[in-house]
Amino acid sequence: MKVILYEPQIPQNTGNIVRTCKVTGNNLTLVKPLGFSITDRALKRAGLDYWNGVSVEVIDNLLEYLSQTQTPFYFFSSHAQKSYTEVSYTPNDFLIFGSETTGLPPIFLEKWPELFITLPMMNDSRCLNLANTVSIVLYEAWRQQGFQGWKNENT
Repeated sequence: MKVILYEPQIPQNTGNIVRTCKVTGNNLTLVKPLGFSITDRALKRAGLDYWNGVSVEVIDNLLEYLSQTQTPFYFFSSHAQKSYTEVSYTPNDFLIFGSETTGLPPIFLEKWPELFITLPMMNDSRCLNLANTVSIVLYEAWRQQGFQGWKNENT
């Protein structure tokens, strides 16, 4: 799977997401503009030594990128109605998350409303932290795939 972060703003979130991608065996795509430099110390510190082994791609235009792919993809938004647990994920899916400050632009919802997914939250709650949201979704998708690649010495 590939995690796509649309215009991420907080380097610590992206660093933590790199760690989650590493331990779950997934790739990461960042959509410009970024709210930080990829060489940012806070970003590197949050990702520690997990940057090695994670394929990180930076792109300019998500709409163009998605329009040219045949790969299944899903958008995650607090404004969606369908729960993330109602999706049958595949190893090839793109999982797309909006900016921490502005979310995803309306054009994506207008073009692909059926591909918007949410994590249930209590009424009157603010959204989850981006890194937490990505972790929850990635682990659900990986669980559905039988945790492929996990080396559990106890089994």
